[in-house]
Amino acid sequence: MEGLVEGFEIYSCLVEEKRGGKGSGEGLQILQNTAILNSPKLQILLEIFRVLLVVPLDLAITPMRVLQDPLIGPVCSGMFEEGDVDDRFLMILFLTVERLRKNSSWKPYLDMLPNTFGNPLWFSDDELSELKGTTLYRATELQKKNLLFLYDDKVKSLVEKLLNLDGGSEREVCFEDFLWANSVFWARALNIPLPRSYVFPHIEGTKDGSSLIEKSIDIFTNNSMGELVKGMDEKRGKVHELDSQVDGETSTSAHGETLWVEGLVPGIDFCNHDLKAVATWEVDGTGSITRIPSSMYLLSAGQSSFEVGKEITISYGNKGNEELLYLYGFVIENNPDDYLMVHYPVEAIQNVPFSDSKAQLLEEQKAEMRCLLPRSLLDHGFFPQGIPKDGDDAHKPDQVCSYSWSGQRKIPSYVNKLIFSENFLSTLRTIAMQEDQLFKVSALLEELVGSREEQPLSDTEVRAAVWEACGDLGALQLLVDLLNMRRYNGWMNSYECKQSCIMHLSRGRSKDLLQLSNKPFVSCWLPNKALSYARMTELEEHSGTEDSDTDLLKRAEVFESTEQRMNESISSGNADNAAERYLISRNKWSSIVYRRGQKQLTRLFLKEAEHALELALAEGD
Repeated sequence: MEGLVEGFEIYSCLVEEKRGGKGSGEGLQILQNTAILNSPKLQILLEIFRVLLVVPLDLAITPMRVLQDPLIGPVCSGMFEEGDVDDRFLMILFLTVERLRKNSSWKPYLDMLPNTFGNPLWFSDDELSELKGTTLYRATELQKKNLLFLYDDKVKSLVEKLLNLDGGSEREVCFEDFLWANSVFWARALNIPLPRSYVFPHIEGTKDGSSLIEKSIDIFTNNSMGELVKGMDEKRGKVHELDSQVDGETSTSAHGETLWVEGLVPGIDFCNHDLKAVATWEVDGTGSITRIPSSMYLLSAGQSSFEVGKEITISYGNKGNEELLYLYGFVIENNPDDYLMVHYPVEAIQNVPFSDSKAQLLEEQKAEMRCLLPRSLLDHGFFPQGIPKDGDDAHKPDQVCSYSWSGQRKIPSYVNKLIFSENFLSTLRTIAMQEDQLFKVSALLEELVGSREEQPLSDTEVRAAVWEACGDLGALQLLVDLLNMRRYNGWMNSYECKQSCIMHLSRGRSKDLLQLSNKPFVSCWLPNKALSYARMTELEEHSGTEDSDTDLLKRAEVFESTEQRMNESISSGNADNAAERYLISRNKWSSIVYRRGQKQLTRLFLKEAEHALELALAEGD
């Protein structure tokens, strides 16, 4: 990969296609060659400092580079100043244009990038159908619809306009070019720490006195792709002599404020992901390590010399298969960082009784309508799946209110084993609230407001009042129903809700049934629209059970191309042998691995929720 772009040389690395690997199709390997042996400087970097690759950050594709590009910069600056585009759109637009330009200086780099990707936006209809019932299926449909609209509404004409500035293109722009650029950005961009003086060069400012590039950074810090993407902050590295703190958004040093900027770094971006990464990327602000100021380099994670021919992998962060597949196009079997997203749809609130009052309470609580459930939470629950790791408290849920205003609400005995977010449970308590409970909450809050002068209620106080009035029973039943595979028609009344709980308790726990049958019960008020989000129902309705997915994966033989599939089909032999084998594409295999993980997590978290519900009933909540 020597002379990839003017001014950029790599002597110690080789880009090689890695089909079926944990990345976007290509990998990075160490290649021993005469350039290393004849260069004392390179020998020192590789053998003493364990530096595997150095890239000057002048070669990174960032919003600043786009705004300063001699061809498209003036047009993009005008649109950016008017607020018509944001920083991420600028980079995606730049990649689209450069892919089509006749004499692009980025051609050597772009030619090395994959032409297609493994994320669901590139799936065939048949492959996408494997994701039906999952959060990812809905997100993919919505994202593709949005991208198509954006392409037709803005991108197509804009790319044609920019290409005409350079004499046009050899072919017409198409939606796949824009989709390709979008996938390149989301699969390969890093969060790069840069000194403010580097990010904000001396250029002509806008009318309000701030430069366009400063505006770019402001937009970046407030931008996000959606609920599936937690950001690129986990794809960060370390910084040498640039800042004093890399975990925050900004920090200061002798070089001034440091800013995190999204961008593509050719060379570094060829590294695939591994849970046991063999390298990390770091930034050398002054050149003290690499002798190249403002450069990024790969550092071997091991203390010994790096094995020639071994693939260089880095960590993309602790990401579940949902995010890995959505952004990067791959999954990890038995991913320890997998998670389940449970959410109550906002639009369903208007159909619940006393919806206006409940909506106001939810707003005052700063309610969370969704709950992210990492697999690691299960280690803190009633049925731990493993031994909790040191430093895993970050995934430990926040606890319920530790006091009772009236002295009548007892702290549940199970509170330390309840693994669901207290904020989300408070949301469910509010939604499931009965009329008398709603009056009690109002009375508690009015009493608190009256005891002090013009001090607004905090969200914590509102949640405490909701717990005091409602307890856990309604929230846990609602959570069980969101996770459970059953569907109800219309509203559940008190009797139906009680029978639902009796069904849960009847699995080998009949001693509690008589006690339960004599207790008053709350209604859950869960409408059809909300239950359309019931996790297990949707998953199994479209793709069968967890066991059926496990069987498919055991028989699966993945083909990477149509030609390979034909060869495999021919060599499969008789019909009996063919029945035992299951030839599937890499995309289908990834879909099955992801959805099986979602079914497994749904089953495990449902078990936790049901047990908590049983304990709440037993304690007379």
